[in-house]
Amino acid sequence: MNNTYSGLVDQTFHFPQEGFNVEENYLQFNGVDIKKLIDKYGTPFKLTYLPKIGEQVAKAKKIFNDAIKKHKYDGNYFYCYCTKSSHFSFIVEETLKQNVHLETSFAYDIEIIKQLYLKKKINKETFIICNGFKTKAYTRNIARLINDGFKNVIPVLDNKTEFEDYQKSIRSKEPVNIGIRIATEEEPTFDFYTSRLGIRSRDILEFYIDKIKGNSKFQLKMLHFFMNKGIKDDVYYWSELNKVINLYCQLKKICPELDSVNIGGGFPIKHSLGFEYDYQYMANEIVSTIKKVCKQHKVPVPDIYTEFGSFTVGESGAVVYSVLDQKIQNDREIWYMIDSSFITTLPDTWGIGEKFLMLPINRWDEEYQEVHLGGLTCDSHDFYTSEEHINAVFLPKADKGKNEEPLYIGFFHTGAYQDQLAGYGGIKHCMIPSPKHIVVERNKNGELEDWLYAKEQSPQSMLKILGYIK
Repeated sequence: MNNTYSGLVDQTFHFPQEGFNVEENYLQFNGVDIKKLIDKYGTPFKLTYLPKIGEQVAKAKKIFNDAIKKHKYDGNYFYCYCTKSSHFSFIVEETLKQNVHLETSFAYDIEIIKQLYLKKKINKETFIICNGFKTKAYTRNIARLINDGFKNVIPVLDNKTEFEDYQKSIRSKEPVNIGIRIATEEEPTFDFYTSRLGIRSRDILEFYIDKIKGNSKFQLKMLHFFMNKGIKDDVYYWSELNKVINLYCQLKKICPELDSVNIGGGFPIKHSLGFEYDYQYMANEIVSTIKKVCKQHKVPVPDIYTEFGSFTVGESGAVVYSVLDQKIQNDREIWYMIDSSFITTLPDTWGIGEKFLMLPINRWDEEYQEVHLGGLTCDSHDFYTSEEHINAVFLPKADKGKNEEPLYIGFFHTGAYQDQLAGYGGIKHCMIPSPKHIVVERNKNGELEDWLYAKEQSPQSMLKILGYIK
C-alpha cells in the first residue's frame, strides 16, 4: 500500500489536472514553480497569476456564445467584471484587456472608473453597470459620469426612491438607460426568504408605468436578478429565472426599449480537486429557458449580461505558508502552526466557513497524516480543519531534520474578496501583518515573469494608523 501523500491524491482524484501538477516532488500552479518563488521571496506570500484571468473570461464568452449559436438565439452576450471581487489595478486592467465591461457597487468605484478612463483603459462606450443600494454620494457620482458623456452607464435601481435622485441630478440630452433589480426569493434553507437587494417583483410593473413610462429623460433597458446561492442546477434557480423572464416579457410588451436581462454572477470555481460543474450545460439551459419563455409570450429575446467576479479572478490567486511547528495536544489531534493567520489572510474561512483548494508544495513522496492547521492569532477560531470533499485535512508529516526544509502548504483559488474582506494594508487581528504579494504574468515573449507588488506590512505602518507614529 502506498502511504505517501502522492499516493493519497492518486487514489482519491484524477491527478494531475488543469492548473496543478508535481515536478521533482514540488507542486506547480499553472506552470508556476512555487518553490522557486519561496526561495526568492520567503513565506508567507500571496500570489496572483494574471494569465488565468484572460483564460476565465475567454472560457465564459465561448460557453455563452456556443449556447447562443446552438439554440439560434437572437440576442447577444456581454461579459461584465464585478469589481468588488478585487479592486487592484493590475487585476482590473488585466480583465479589461479581454474586451469586457464593468460592474460597480459603491460610490468609490466611480473614482476607479474615472482613473481607468484617464489611463485609456476604458472609453465612454464601455458599459458601466451600477449596482447596490445607493447612498447620495453614489447616485451623485453616477450622475456625474452620465453628465460627463459616458454613454453606457446603467444605474440599476435597488429601490424606488433612488430614481428620484437621478431625476434631480442627471442632465443628459439623450434618454438615460436604467435597470431595475428584482428582489429574488432565496431557497428555504437560507437565512431569509427574499433578498434585501432590489424591488419586489410585484411592484415593478406598477413602478414602471407610474415613473418611467413616458418619461423623456429615462428609459428602462435592463432587468437584473441574482441569487445568493449562485447559478446552480436546482428547482430554486430555474424557478426564479422563469419568474424573471416572465416579468421581462410582460414589461417588453409595453416597454419596447427594454432589451436586456442581467443574470448577475454565480458561476462557481474549483475549491477541491474533486470539483465537478458542467458550465456548458448550465449556459445552454439558461439560454434555452429564456428563449422558450419569450417564445411563449411572442416577444423578442433579450441580450444577456453576466457580472462574474469570483469566476473571473478567483482561480488566479493563491496563498503560500510555511509550517512553523507541530504540536500534539492530545492522543489524536496534531496541529501544524502556519507562519500567518487564516483570519487575516483568508477571512472567508473564518467568517463563512469557506473551503479553498489546499495542497502541500513539497514532500509529496513522504507519508501523510491527519492534521489541524492553526494560525498565529490568539483567536480560538483561527484554524482550518476540513476540506470541501472531506471532514478532515491530510498533509505530509512535518517532522524535519537539521538540514531538511520545512513543509510548505498552499491555498489556491483565493483571488476573490479575501483582501477586501481582510482590509488590505490596515490593522489586523493581533497585528499579524499582511503578507507580501507577488504577481506572475507573461512577458512579450510568452515567458513567465514575477514581480513584487507589495512587501510584507511593516510594524511602522500599523503604528502610524493607530496613532503611535506621526
